[in-house]
Amino acid sequence: MEKQEIYGVRAIIECIEAKQPIEKVWLLKGQGSPLFKQLEQLLREQHIAHSYVPKERLDRFNTKNHQGAIAAISPIAFVELEELIERTQTQTSTPLFLLLDHITDTRNLGAIIRTAAATGVHGIILPQTGSARITSDTIKTSAGGIFSVPIVKVDHLKDAIYTLQANEILTVGVSEKASQTIYETNVNTPLALVMGSEEKGIAKSTLAILDEKVKLPMQGKIDSLNVSVACGAVLYEVIRQRNHQ
Repeated sequence: MEKQEIYGVRAIIECIEAKQPIEKVWLLKGQGSPLFKQLEQLLREQHIAHSYVPKERLDRFNTKNHQGAIAAISPIAFVELEELIERTQTQTSTPLFLLLDHITDTRNLGAIIRTAAATGVHGIILPQTGSARITSDTIKTSAGGIFSVPIVKVDHLKDAIYTLQANEILTVGVSEKASQTIYETNVNTPLALVMGSEEKGIAKSTLAILDEKVKLPMQGKIDSLNVSVACGAVLYEVIRQRNHQ
């Protein structure tokens, strides 16, 4: 499945008004027409990720009449966080959510989604900005899992964490800085796991508001794992505990 792109200010406005799942919009710096300003307002109102780029960035689309605006259409539809929580809580007493803090590699994201689908995760929560786009590579790596796990995009992960906590869902960050391992932690409870990027881990400000922090024990000379591998290890420990309650 190839990514879809929409070119032109008016076409993107129509796309937004038609409620199409726009993943991101790139805008040419320095534009000031009334139509362009209307697009900017819509992007802000609808909380659609967008960034301003120089002309050189858009030159690769010079065969298209982009009018200084290009949108990437997501191959999936996203869901609202509150709707996902409410729906999941009616289905199970032990919801399991996964929050990904700035995972930027599309294949890592796809591998995580694949494992999430295999382990019964009820929803994945991503930040609007700073996260890998959902591309054909993501879909392929997820082995179809992306179509079975609901995905939420939020403006700020911290707000999502507060919402989860308000719904009595334990928020647990996986971090090498934690003092206890996942095996010493009771995860047989309504749970939201937070995984950070390989480069920076979970942001300090996000880590500070979580209910608990856990780590995977490392016994060899390697002191960290690929994030998708670490995520799989943690999710299967959740399954183990829940199957042996």
